[in-house]
Amino acid sequence: MAINWFPGHMHKARKEIKKVMPQMDLIIEVLDARIPFSSENPLVPALRGDTPLIRVLNKRDLADPKVTEQWQAWLEKERGVRTMTLTHNQRSEALGILKLAEEMTPDHDRQRSALRVMILGIPNVGKSTIINTLAGRPAAKTGNEPAVTKAQQAIKLPNNILLYDTPGFLWPKLSPEACGYRLAVTGAIRSSVLDFEDIAMFEAEYLLHAYPELVKARYGFDELPKDGLGLMDGIAAKRRFFGRGGIPDLHKVSEVLLNEFRAGTLGRISLETPAMVEQETREAAIAEAEKTAREEAKANKKSRKRNP
Repeated sequence: MAINWFPGHMHKARKEIKKVMPQMDLIIEVLDARIPFSSENPLVPALRGDTPLIRVLNKRDLADPKVTEQWQAWLEKERGVRTMTLTHNQRSEALGILKLAEEMTPDHDRQRSALRVMILGIPNVGKSTIINTLAGRPAAKTGNEPAVTKAQQAIKLPNNILLYDTPGFLWPKLSPEACGYRLAVTGAIRSSVLDFEDIAMFEAEYLLHAYPELVKARYGFDELPKDGLGLMDGIAAKRRFFGRGGIPDLHKVSEVLLNEFRAGTLGRISLETPAMVEQETREAAIAEAEKTAREEAKANKKSRKRNP
């Protein structure tokens, strides 16, 4: 199932960011440490040029620390990029962003002009909480549902920094397709537009492959189920989640899997690694090229029929 979520205000935000980003002195992008690639905004590398970029991997306390280290090394290969990590509940750490911003803009005279900084991130990544910490006041709305911030705003920070807050948004095409699933698992997409069981099945398959010991420890399995459906059926049996006729209640199991992942109850889990997304990106590019070739061949065939 292809996952796509692109409300109207997000389309407007996308246009505004494309207009304003070239005017910035520094860009801060807040990423989910569990899915740094899937939570990345593709507009940033396309538009930032030589503008310094800080990539903040938030919620590091929920992510696999070894994988987070891999992501930091991978992201900092890009010129002009620095990374730092934050926990989702230790707000004081966020003040380190301002120190890093100063280090990355040594030639900017803030006595003469404000340092213009844009901060952006996908829904539910913790951007607004970070902004409020930097501002020292409730300058941005926060909430557990994605897409709380709906309009761009400029916020004055200490040391003559002007922070441009942008609405959190996803992009129209989530590619590779697995990125959409990962975003859904972490809660970046509204629950009302999801097939809970489909998303939980994706999570179950991944957990069995990447974190089997955490699964065994959390759900009390002596032997691991063979596949995602087996895992969900097993959890239903362990938790006594049954509907009429003794049929496993997979919707309730799905809620447990997703909520326990998001809360960190399952353990520190990352849903992607640099090596994984590099392979997926290559495969997606090949599939797209093959699709284009098929469409062109079909169009040429129709053309020949019309013009023999």
